[in-house]
Amino acid sequence: MISLPKGVIRANLTRDFHRMKNSLPMFAALFACAFCPVLRAQQPATTDFQVYRGTQVPPEVERIYEKGLKYLVAAQNADGTFPGQYGTEPGVVGFALMTMLAHGDDPNHGPYAKAVKKCVECLLKNQAENGYIGTSMYNHGFATLALAEAYGTVQDDRIGPALKKAVELTLSSQDKNKFHGWRYSPEAQDADSTVSGACFVSLIAARNAGVKVPDKNIEDALKFFTDCQNVGGGDIGYLPRSGANGGATTAIGVAAFAYARKKDQATYTKALKAMKNAEESGGGYPFYFEYYAAQAYFQSDIKAWQAWNDKQVKRLAEMQNEDGSWDAGLGPGTSTALGLLSIALNYRYLPIYER
Repeated sequence: MISLPKGVIRANLTRDFHRMKNSLPMFAALFACAFCPVLRAQQPATTDFQVYRGTQVPPEVERIYEKGLKYLVAAQNADGTFPGQYGTEPGVVGFALMTMLAHGDDPNHGPYAKAVKKCVECLLKNQAENGYIGTSMYNHGFATLALAEAYGTVQDDRIGPALKKAVELTLSSQDKNKFHGWRYSPEAQDADSTVSGACFVSLIAARNAGVKVPDKNIEDALKFFTDCQNVGGGDIGYLPRSGANGGATTAIGVAAFAYARKKDQATYTKALKAMKNAEESGGGYPFYFEYYAAQAYFQSDIKAWQAWNDKQVKRLAEMQNEDGSWDAGLGPGTSTALGLLSIALNYRYLPIYER
C-alpha cells in the first residue's frame, strides 16, 4: 500500500469539490465528487502515482518546513503582510499563501487557516477595479498565481471573480505588448523574462483552475521566451537577444515550456541542457533561482530533481535561523516564503505542480 502524506486525500478532494461546484451544476458537482476516488484510480498504468500525489515526506523536510511556516504565521502582520524587504508587497503575500497551501493542511479549518485568510484578504484588498493587483506586474503575476492555487480550496466566494479579473488584466497587458510578454507596468511596450515568467505561470495555473486562457496567449509567451534564448548556449536571457543572464531566467524558461506541455520544442531541450550544465546560482537574488529551479527540474527530470532537492534541503537546514526564518538578502518574510517553496514539491499538493 502506498503511504500518502498527511492530508493528501482531504486537501485534494476539498479542492476538487469546490472547483467543480463553482463551474458545474450542483448535481454534476456532487456526482463528480462522489466518484472522485474512482476517477483518480483510472490513471494510465504507466503513471507514477507517487510523482503525482507525493510519497512519504522525509522527516528533515517536514521539520524545517513546519519551522518555517511557524515563523511566517508568527511574523505575519494584522493586514496579512510580512516583515522585511518586499514583505508588504502582494507578490510576497502570495508566496506566503502558497507555502501554507502547499503543506496540505485544510486551509479553512487547519492550523494555518487564520494566516491563510489574512493572506487572501490582503490580496483582494490590493486588487484595483480593473483587476490589477499591487503596483507592478511582478506583484500582479505572483498574486494571481496564489489566487489560482487558492481557488476552489479556500472557501471564499470572492476568489473566483477576483481571479477572473486578474487574468483578464494579464491577457490585455500581453495583447497590447509588442513583444507579447510583460514588464513592470500593464501598459509597458517592452518585456523581460522574469516578469513574463511570473505572469505566464499565473496563466497556466488559472487555466488549470478553469479560467479561460486562449492558446494564442500561451503560444505568444513561449515565442517571447524563445526570442530571449541564447542561440549558442541555450540559456534564456533577461531580454530578447541580450545573451545569457544566469540560472534564474533559464530555469524560468524551462518551467514555462514544461508547464505548457511543450517539452518537444527545441527551446526547451536547449534550455534544460544549459540549466543542468550551469553553476547553480541565483546571482544577486538567492532563493529566487531556487524557487524556479525546483519547478523546472521536477517538471523535466525527476531523478535530477531528487538529486537537486536533496542538496537544497541540506542547504536550507544549515541556513535556517532559530526562529524558522531565512534571510538571504531579501528580508526574512520573502526569503522564508521562497525557501519553503523551493522544497514544497516534496508535498506536491499545489495544482500547478502536477506533472
